[in-house]
Amino acid sequence: MTLSERKLPVVTPEPRGPETFTEAPAAVQRLKELYAEATEFLAEKFSEVMREGRPASRFRAFYPEIRFRTASYAAVDSRLSFGHVAEPGTYSTTITAPELFANYLVQQITLLVENHGVPVTIGVSDVPMPVHFAVAGNDNLTVPQEGALDFTLRDVFDVPDLATTHDDIANGVDYVHPDGSRPLAPFTAPRIDYSLARLSHYTATRADHFQNHVLFTNYQFYVEEFEAYARKVLGEAESGYTAFVGPGNVEITTPDGEIPTLSKLPQMPSYHLKRADGNGITLVNIGVGPSNAKTATDHIAVLRPHAWLMVGHCAGLRNSQQLGDFVLAHAYLREDHVLDDDLPIWVPIPPLAEMQIALEQAVAQETQYEGYDLKRIMRTGTVATIDNRNWELRDQSGPVQRLSQSRAIALDMESATIAANGFRFRVPYGTLLCVSDKPLHGELKLPGMASDFYRTQVTRHLLIGIRAMESLRDIPLERIHSRKLRSFEETAFL
Repeated sequence: MTLSERKLPVVTPEPRGPETFTEAPAAVQRLKELYAEATEFLAEKFSEVMREGRPASRFRAFYPEIRFRTASYAAVDSRLSFGHVAEPGTYSTTITAPELFANYLVQQITLLVENHGVPVTIGVSDVPMPVHFAVAGNDNLTVPQEGALDFTLRDVFDVPDLATTHDDIANGVDYVHPDGSRPLAPFTAPRIDYSLARLSHYTATRADHFQNHVLFTNYQFYVEEFEAYARKVLGEAESGYTAFVGPGNVEITTPDGEIPTLSKLPQMPSYHLKRADGNGITLVNIGVGPSNAKTATDHIAVLRPHAWLMVGHCAGLRNSQQLGDFVLAHAYLREDHVLDDDLPIWVPIPPLAEMQIALEQAVAQETQYEGYDLKRIMRTGTVATIDNRNWELRDQSGPVQRLSQSRAIALDMESATIAANGFRFRVPYGTLLCVSDKPLHGELKLPGMASDFYRTQVTRHLLIGIRAMESLRDIPLERIHSRKLRSFEETAFL
């Protein structure tokens, strides 16, 4: 009988009983302790197995969890879109990386306890922790590929299980945990761990560098301007920015710091202008296409950013537009298709007032146009997002008619995807595009035109996005996270 055919005894860390807490910092500290015990146990046993070979037992550790029970319909401030549960019952969520999420957890637990007057219970869940995720932050340990060992890894350790890694909670499915408790947070620990691993792979920076305000772009020119801006403000003590991080986790704290260029950039390189409180700005170059846009936002969403914005190029669809004009999206024509199974096409993606105001004011600040004069260089309207970069080569009667009927004023391949995933994951979103060509009117994006355009417009466009984010930073979180983003039955945690 082979090892895989025998039922091995299971070795786990020493059992720990649950404890109740009314103070969020103490609750989070307990989560950190339980998480450290689990990850250290798995890392130790994994190292032992790598040294000594096939063991005679199976090793398993579990994620910590937050559990909350209330028997009352609490009278909660109706203006709040989060921080409370809708009805009596038991609610729970598994937790990973509590060091990374410490501020978020303290905030969410504090609101829950204050709004309901009931403690939270911190303990060990019954959800196994995959060994891949337990050793992910250990530079000295790497999980080998399947087949590299003389035994099957899953016979000895738990491995990632896609059956428990899903978006049912965020997608509004009437999801209940196997033990009967209802979700307390939009993402489970395995789902978060999956995204943390993917983020590092796709962006070449660690999750702890990401800031609460995220800019997405589809051109490298914005990256160059972002780095230039970062170096400038690192020399200004009053700016509040403390460091700049590029791919490969290279970090500088002075304007003249060196950032070596990676020999091979990742698929979606990210750059982080950091503040001590995490309220800096991250820029992600997602490249071209809705698939990249979905991938990036699928994973960044687990970090619970305060806001994200698309600042990229688009095709202007109106003859009255000029190259370099801005487009402030207030509606989206979704022909990107990558989210159709998760967020049906009939779901409207509403504009969020705080985001729209921040962007409009930032445009006014940088261009010196105000009020009615803003219409000289900016239009507000519908942005169409498609999945075919060469849509112009198709029979024009169909696409053009749909674009006209939708009242679209601009077209790109990312904005609706980012906005729709913001809506889906309850992350405030916005879009400010810059017209780089007008294919319906004979002004195609050609090399000479593009060079002139980039030189004159990219800096201003990027600064507008940065100014918008800096103004959003001063708005209380409960005001940015609009009730528009919440469904009938929502998790208490953002």
